[in-house]
Amino acid sequence: MSIDNSIKLAVSNVLKNPVLAVLKEINISKILKESNFIKRDIGYTPFRMLLHFIYMLVINKRQSAFIRHSSDAYKKDTYYRFVQDIRYNWRKLLAFSASALIGKLRPLQKSTDCPVLIIDDTVEPKCGKRIEGSCKSIYSNKEHRCISGVNMVSLAYSDEHSTFQLDFSLRLNTSRRHEMADFTKVLHHKSNGYKRRTEGLDGKNTLAITMVKRALQMGIDADYLLVDSWYAKPQFFEDAKLLGIDTIARLPNNSRIWNFQGKHKTINAIHDGLKPQKRTFAGHHGKIRYTYFDHVVHHQILGRIKLVFLSTHKELLVFASTDTTRTGKEIIDIYKKRWNIEQSYKDLREYFGFGKEENRIYEALIARITLSMFTYNLLVYINRVNHEPKTLGELFRDLECELQALAISMQLFLQILTNIANIHQNLKGSKELQHLVAVIGAYTKKELGFMCES
Repeated sequence: MSIDNSIKLAVSNVLKNPVLAVLKEINISKILKESNFIKRDIGYTPFRMLLHFIYMLVINKRQSAFIRHSSDAYKKDTYYRFVQDIRYNWRKLLAFSASALIGKLRPLQKSTDCPVLIIDDTVEPKCGKRIEGSCKSIYSNKEHRCISGVNMVSLAYSDEHSTFQLDFSLRLNTSRRHEMADFTKVLHHKSNGYKRRTEGLDGKNTLAITMVKRALQMGIDADYLLVDSWYAKPQFFEDAKLLGIDTIARLPNNSRIWNFQGKHKTINAIHDGLKPQKRTFAGHHGKIRYTYFDHVVHHQILGRIKLVFLSTHKELLVFASTDTTRTGKEIIDIYKKRWNIEQSYKDLREYFGFGKEENRIYEALIARITLSMFTYNLLVYINRVNHEPKTLGELFRDLECELQALAISMQLFLQILTNIANIHQNLKGSKELQHLVAVIGAYTKKELGFMCES
């Protein structure tokens, strides 16, 4: 075995980079090509750029800190050009990679598991007046008032243990700060960037159904679609049913939206009419105690639909399922998984730079959100296959320390070898030792993707 191969084997056995291992496992090169991430005549490879952004999110959080600490980092304009490129299909990158990771986890799933798709939206505040896609008046459930920011509708996949982000769209309402004609770049109508702009003019229900359709066409296997009361409209249920997936949702108590056939037409009338004959069951969610009962009703558009009436000491909640074979308890337990996407938003904000994008260009905003979700999916997968399950925060900190330790240790080791080569004039002219230092440095950079100086 040659010295080069020996060094390559030794370095690969010592430097266990979990991020790079997962990317190779899902064949990221093929995914990048299918998503139109192709190296042009000049510039760096998209894979290397993608790897740098992953390390930015895991280690330094900010682009400026990564450039300052890594000797192999590129100039800041290189990263800006990468995220602003209108030819890249960021939606395919996120969807294909998430699908590959979910496929790797299928052998770990049990036959009793109930995978679901979850639709939800969130509002991220943006103070800058020139941020493209930012709207002046969006109601935020988190702050309970109207704020300036971007409204994102997202689709997630969740099984019994993990949640993956599959897709998202930015919704533009009538109060957006800049019309699309005023955006910085003028795009060709067939470009990926132009398509992402124009889809934001559709309603949230339309965006949600379109994302579910794309996910199902890609082969994402899910038993139910979970949505909150905003999306719980008869037409949305019908559209999802035509796609071949049942919906479980919390219904808004609005007689203008939900009217049923029979003697009792509204939700309140059905609940009050069933009181004398209902069979009540008890349950709890954490410290919250509740009672519930279910009943099958008929709807003009949907036909038979099962309602579950859940009462706490504060309010009455009504859940609906187009699958009438499930019991009331099963419907409640399945709907509890919708909270997983709220936890995903929390982790994305806290660990992956979501909502802290350092660019005002619309295409760059799409790219940075995608990169945050892409990195989140990688760490969720690493956490799932780990033999010692941890919270995502614990894994995030462990991985951050591990990558920093590997990079710093190998950089110091190379400096030691270089100093040894310079101790004596004879060694200084030794081609073999200089070659040794060069080969170790090359394979170290290949395994890590970058070198760190501090």
